[in-house]
Amino acid sequence: MSEYQPGVCNIGATQRRARRLSGIGSFGIAGAIILAVALAQLPSGALWLTVPFVFGGWVGTLQDYFQFCVAFGALARYDLSGSGGSSGSVAEREAVRADRKRAAQILVAATVFTVATTAVVVLLGGAL
Repeated sequence: MSEYQPGVCNIGATQRRARRLSGIGSFGIAGAIILAVALAQLPSGALWLTVPFVFGGWVGTLQDYFQFCVAFGALARYDLSGSGGSSGSVAEREAVRADRKRAAQILVAATVFTVATTAVVVLLGGAL
């Protein structure tokens, strides 16, 4: 997509790639923690250290999927320059409201997915 659409799309291909890589990296760190806990036979409570990384993984992944940056949405900005579009500020009040609503939806979804993922990790980790 190369045009800004309020509450729908505020980042282009380059920005999406950055968020995808951030999400993958965050999930990778969480996986490394899980592996370290298992290999070092650490207490399963150490698995709680994965929470911020799992959350970061979900935020990055969801931003890529929805073509929408949470921070840009909150700050009334967009950047589609990596997809042949433009970048700039959002001035219309309704557009800002739609962007902030989408940003909140992504954060809520990431939180729900993080809780579910962490529950599975901690429950399975207790069986290690």
